[in-house]
Amino acid sequence: MKDALQQLITQAIQSLIDDGSLAVDMPVIKIDRTRDKSHGDFAANVAMLLAKPARKNPREIAAMIIDALPDSDFVEKVEIAGPGFINFYVSDDSRQNVVNSVITQGDAFGRSDKGAGKTVQVEFVSANPTGPLHVGHGRGAAYGATLANLLDAIGYKVHCEYYVNDAGRQMDILATSVWLRYLEKNNVAIVFPANAYKGDYIHHIVDEIYREHGDTYIASAEEVMSDLPLDEPEGGDKELHIDALIEKAKKLLGDNRYRYVFELALNSILDDIREDLSEFGVNYDEWFSERSLMDKGLVNKGIERLRERDRVYEEKGALWFRSTDFGDDKDRVMQRDNGQTTYFASDIAYHMDKFDRGYDLVIDVWGADHHGYVPRVKAALTALDFNADALDVLLVQFANLYRGGEKVPMSTRSGSFVTLRELREEVGSDAARFFYVMRKCEQHMDFDLELAKSKSSENPVYYIQYAHARICSIFRQLEEKNLPYDQTMGLENLALLEEEHESDILQQLAKYPEVVDAAASQHEPHLIAHYLRELANALHTYYNAHQFIVDDEKVRNARLVLIVATRQVIKNGLALLGVSSPAEM
Repeated sequence: MKDALQQLITQAIQSLIDDGSLAVDMPVIKIDRTRDKSHGDFAANVAMLLAKPARKNPREIAAMIIDALPDSDFVEKVEIAGPGFINFYVSDDSRQNVVNSVITQGDAFGRSDKGAGKTVQVEFVSANPTGPLHVGHGRGAAYGATLANLLDAIGYKVHCEYYVNDAGRQMDILATSVWLRYLEKNNVAIVFPANAYKGDYIHHIVDEIYREHGDTYIASAEEVMSDLPLDEPEGGDKELHIDALIEKAKKLLGDNRYRYVFELALNSILDDIREDLSEFGVNYDEWFSERSLMDKGLVNKGIERLRERDRVYEEKGALWFRSTDFGDDKDRVMQRDNGQTTYFASDIAYHMDKFDRGYDLVIDVWGADHHGYVPRVKAALTALDFNADALDVLLVQFANLYRGGEKVPMSTRSGSFVTLRELREEVGSDAARFFYVMRKCEQHMDFDLELAKSKSSENPVYYIQYAHARICSIFRQLEEKNLPYDQTMGLENLALLEEEHESDILQQLAKYPEVVDAAASQHEPHLIAHYLRELANALHTYYNAHQFIVDDEKVRNARLVLIVATRQVIKNGLALLGVSSPAEM
């Protein structure tokens, strides 16, 4: 409806420009739904926007636009309000026609071709495969997957990607942690380092090594622990200590055996992550390996491209990127004095590859702790002559868990955290998916476990699903009473829907395509969650106020066709959020 009204206003203004009545450029026309029904259904402020360039009173311009509006079957009345708002009153036929649109389009209702012909890559979660996904990763997963669904709904060709950090220091820490636990299992008296991974999941990998190779990977405690820098509990540096242990592991195991431990740990955890996300309804088109950047020479390619553009310099044996030339607060090291490239060099290569693949839009969904990476990555893209504005980095705040009013403490390195799998098992995937997207991604969220499990109107996902199930139950009652559902009769008698509750639902149904468009365009899935709660509330209020299975078959079928459309929109909206639509609860 908004698009149709925008088109009417555009045609009116263009005709006024063409005949010389308005000497202005075509403005951006914004249509809003009115909050007060006495002011009509929609309002436009375009006359006030044109007042200054046209050098006319806005009410005069509004009158000119109204006089120039083409005839329309769906507009009943147009008025000028206040300083120059143009208020549109939509005809009853037009308002009721949304029911026919929903039923005719079914699962496609709310979808559009706004992004047709454009490609977008959405990269999200991308957690280091050093342990199971925790509840913090779950929020990024739910947000990224829902955003991908929304972009697909408005016509984009969407490519979902997980960046697998399968190289670098954290993976070496993981492999070394596994080997040290293996030594403990074989009664080697080592002191487990403060900066190693301590989760129980490590023991499962150790068991696999023992099944395959028995005690052949053992080294003595003296060999392992000798000549190490002090660890943090002894007053030393935990980073130097773990790095020394990594070198010990590589030396004592040798290349082949160390690589076996490394690959086993990586693949075991990565397989768990894949399974966990799949069971959460999150799937990817590609799992992109960080190591492939080196294997394909992309890191060196990125460095050379920057060198060709004079965007790098050498200092004290290291190679630096001139990121301050592009708004960053300091220059960044790309290659250390030992010849080893940095994580930042890999980030540049990865984003260079994304844009080389030809995406129109690239979206990164990162944890809020990565906010400092945004300006430097955008600086690198600009230096490589890409359009940095085509990269949108969305930062997702951590989710705090509460049980019985008490915050659940979590520490990923110590292994004391709630996994995504544990959360799903406790509250269910539907509740988890919904709760994660109820707020803007940049807002902190408190996840109330008891609320997510409750079967009450306070639990938003239960409340919405119950609306869907309640409509299904009405049709079971209809069948028990041997009464037919005549869809054609219902559609032909929509004019009988005169109750205020029915008008409210009709208005809500008509809003759905607008909400989908806004949620996708603004990257704000929470708009769908809030909309569905409003629609569910309208349905429950209607249900409590009126009977659906009434004697008058015309009224009965008109009401039934209205709630069928409501059920369809609830289903469509929940599907975008990755939440099911149960027929019974």
